[in-house]
Amino acid sequence: MATVVVALGSNIGRRKQHLSDAKQFLDGLSEDNVRASSIYITEPVGPPTSDFYNAIAVITTSLNPKALIKKFKDFEQQHGRESRHPKWSNRTIDLDIIAYNDLVIQTDSLIIPHPEYCKRLFVLMPLEELFPQWADPKTRAPIAQLISEAPDLRYKKTTMRW
Repeated sequence: MATVVVALGSNIGRRKQHLSDAKQFLDGLSEDNVRASSIYITEPVGPPTSDFYNAIAVITTSLNPKALIKKFKDFEQQHGRESRHPKWSNRTIDLDIIAYNDLVIQTDSLIIPHPEYCKRLFVLMPLEELFPQWADPKTRAPIAQLISEAPDLRYKKTTMRW
């Protein structure tokens, strides 16, 4: 059984509903109760012009990382997500594996921990909310250090429930 940290984001359409739909999807995958962070409103990285709703969820699963990411991509597509190209684009829903236990994986189709997460306050802030003692699986850097070194980004923790 693996503990998996999942980053979620949406910046078009009914953003909160997209996150809620994704949480329901994750509830169906997880073998334990899903833990969920607060929702954060954040500025986009790259060309998108609409603010994102971002959050972190933690699931437990017996699916291997490759099977899990396939389920994520299928859900994104069924939920109206356009192709993953261009890299930074508007999206109804985005699900990324941030961590899968303490595995470090680097293949052509899957990198864990997610290669950009330590540069993204919209991942780090909700991650710290759930795991204040987090350390990067690859570098062992503590969450406080990752946050202090991340590029500045406008974000706001909300009181929205999802």
